[in-house]
Amino acid sequence: MKENKKSAALFYRKYGIVLILVLLFAASALVNHNFLKPKNLINILTQISVVTIIACGEEMLIVSGLIDLSAGLVCTGSACFSAGVLVSTGSVPLAVCTGLAFGALCGWVNGFLVTHFKLQAFIATLATTNVVKGAVQLFTNGQAVSGVEKIEWLGHYKIFGFVPVPVVIMLVCVLLIDMLMRHTSLGLLIYAIGGNEQTAIASGINTRRTKRIIFTLSGFLTGLAGVVLMARLVAGMPSVGSGYEFDAITAVVIGGTSFLGGIGTVTGALIGSIIVGLINNILNLLHVSTQYQLIVKGVLIAGAVIIDTMTKEDKKSR
Repeated sequence: MKENKKSAALFYRKYGIVLILVLLFAASALVNHNFLKPKNLINILTQISVVTIIACGEEMLIVSGLIDLSAGLVCTGSACFSAGVLVSTGSVPLAVCTGLAFGALCGWVNGFLVTHFKLQAFIATLATTNVVKGAVQLFTNGQAVSGVEKIEWLGHYKIFGFVPVPVVIMLVCVLLIDMLMRHTSLGLLIYAIGGNEQTAIASGINTRRTKRIIFTLSGFLTGLAGVVLMARLVAGMPSVGSGYEFDAITAVVIGGTSFLGGIGTVTGALIGSIIVGLINNILNLLHVSTQYQLIVKGVLIAGAVIIDTMTKEDKKSR
């Protein structure tokens, strides 16, 4: 019986996410007759674009054995601060750079707390979450930052009249991070640290510096997600973005990335993000309340982690 469970876990690791994706596509097509129309599929990709950009950063962190719980609020902060700069200066490039710099700075701070003070990533990023949340509320006074129409094109313009800019940005991020993790020395270090940090240290890898780089790069991506979010909403909304980190983490874990580190791909995270987007789409079409949607996401994370643990145990037993 135990061997059958382990075999099922291994089967999921290899083919599970593709099978789930196919089943969800079929279910969505049955629920909504317009689902398979190109316009609707593009709309779904647009809806998941911000979370997927964040997931690219979470992918690197989780593969290396880390996590970032501040990503949702950092995304919000990036959106609000870049919106504020745009309103004050009228400069789109300066506003974009502000959002990117804010995200990278928050990522660097998280990495510094983890490597210098040896805090657990969970605690360090939770602290950053509260600091950023307070800063955003002070900056916006709880009100939306409007008057950013100059950057609306970033969230709504369609290339060739068909593909929205946020989708293009999302796919470029996935492609670049996939190349980084597969074909660069930093990617090798990410997998080495996540696979066995003590072995990586014994091999002469500067794990502290590498972790700071990973956190900073992840923060940069989160800052980019915030700028895209601001452009999509045509405002800096202090009430939007909280919880995006959990959607991103859900996408990463469902996509086959091990919470124990050392295993995972950003293309898997993209598939996981699409799966989460499809589930949200189906539940919305069925008029399922947000509370039940949160329950579904929680069950998905728990199931993916259980399967991951079973797979790891099977490898150890061999």
